[in-house]
Amino acid sequence: MKRLRFAGLVLGVLLLPCPGSHAQQPWPLWESYKKRFVDDQGRVIDRSANDRTTSEGQAYAMFFSLVDNDRGRFDKLLNWTEQNLASGDLTLHLPAWNWGKTSSGEWKVIDENSASDADVWMVYCLIEAGRLWHQPRYEKLGRTMALRVAKQEVVLVNGLGTTLAPGPNGFHPDQETWIVNPSYMPLPVIVFLAKVMPHEAWSSVLSSMPALTGGDVSHRFAMDWVAAGSGGIHPCLAPRQPSSGLREPQISGSYDAIRVYLWLGMADAGTPGLKKYLLQTSGMSTYLQSAVTPPLEVDVDGKVIRADAPPGFSAAVIPYLSSAGLKAQATAQRDRLAATRDPSTGLYGRTAEYYDQNLALFSTAWSERRFRFEHDGSLHVSWR
Repeated sequence: MKRLRFAGLVLGVLLLPCPGSHAQQPWPLWESYKKRFVDDQGRVIDRSANDRTTSEGQAYAMFFSLVDNDRGRFDKLLNWTEQNLASGDLTLHLPAWNWGKTSSGEWKVIDENSASDADVWMVYCLIEAGRLWHQPRYEKLGRTMALRVAKQEVVLVNGLGTTLAPGPNGFHPDQETWIVNPSYMPLPVIVFLAKVMPHEAWSSVLSSMPALTGGDVSHRFAMDWVAAGSGGIHPCLAPRQPSSGLREPQISGSYDAIRVYLWLGMADAGTPGLKKYLLQTSGMSTYLQSAVTPPLEVDVDGKVIRADAPPGFSAAVIPYLSSAGLKAQATAQRDRLAATRDPSTGLYGRTAEYYDQNLALFSTAWSERRFRFEHDGSLHVSWR
């Protein structure tokens, strides 16, 4: 009997959480997301786009795995990315942005160009995973990738300064002009990179970011794409944007720009420059003081082109409205998001669109205090 009691005592001690850690709380939305969009290999599948996989999706899922303290999932995502998007070596190659089924029926990389938004999120996840999980390999890989991003995707633009191009190729239509995407530069992540890699160009990227966001560029709304060069800074069409056949492409703030509000909203109140960013993008907060849902598309003059946004847009502006002190408006968007949840899938929206779920994962995890960004961009997670 004494042996049994002793064994029970030892087992109880072994099951105690490590100092500084806390029991991990269930995360129903992440579980539902994994069930629908992530396979056993660690591939994130965009089922609304011919089952393709993007480097962005892989990077976001790595972040969510880190927030969930799931190193096994993180490793699978990292390994799949390295083997399939980076020719087996992320120290030599930034990940290709688009992998899927070709016209011949083969599953492979479709576009080898990298996407800098995915790259900086992946760098961030690796460096912080190294710190939080005490795994130096992750941090060293992240720093190596950050150096490659700085060499291949950070550019000097006349009239703007140093900025992050969306990718190495296809965004420099003439010698004087670069096309950039403000949502590719999440404020907490760039602040973090400027801190941990002070001898690289990240501080200069951070300094040029305000010129690209709202304010004088548009009527205090973030835009999807911005052209910068000796001719000035102004919103523009996406590079090589195809016509839908229904209407001509328009210069606007929509599916890309909505992330600008999300990144700003999740930033710590002490993040350098945050108050200025919130003022420059106040067209959205002003609009939502009288509108039920965020606009799906806004033009450069602040005119709403399409009003009714999907539930992911409501998710994206919840932290933004909270940070702007608009608690009633944040609650209204939180209620709208909750009303769109499908009990049968645990996901948001009748068709459970992939992009909506990603926006909702960031927003709800932040609202539930599963993570937060510190003023220097470093990551605080609830399990530590």
